Amino acid sequence: MQWVQDPSRSNVANLSNVRPDISRHCRNKKKKYLKSKMEEHETNSKIINSRNLYRGISDCKKGYHPRTNIVNEGRGDLFTGSHSMLSRWRNHFSQLFNIH
Repeated sequence: MQWVQDPSRSNVANLSNVRPDISRHCRNKKKKYLKSKMEEHETNSKIINSRNLYRGISDCKKGYHPRTNIVNEGRGDLFTGSHSMLSRWRNHFSQLFNIH
């Protein structure tokens, strides 16, 4: 963070010295995570837990997909803000549950 606040030569040099260590650390964490996932798949295979095995394999093949929070307003408009989404759900459920 010092580099962002004060981009002097010493801070830039410090960043360039630290960056390989951080990259190595992230690679090692990723390897450890993938190894644990493979061991989990192997365990599911050995105990014949096919549902979890195929679900895990499917997740590995598909990769990471971030979730999107979008709510349809009803007339074709889409909301993405949390306050507008909450008000839309409040209106929707008040119409469902408040039957006269």
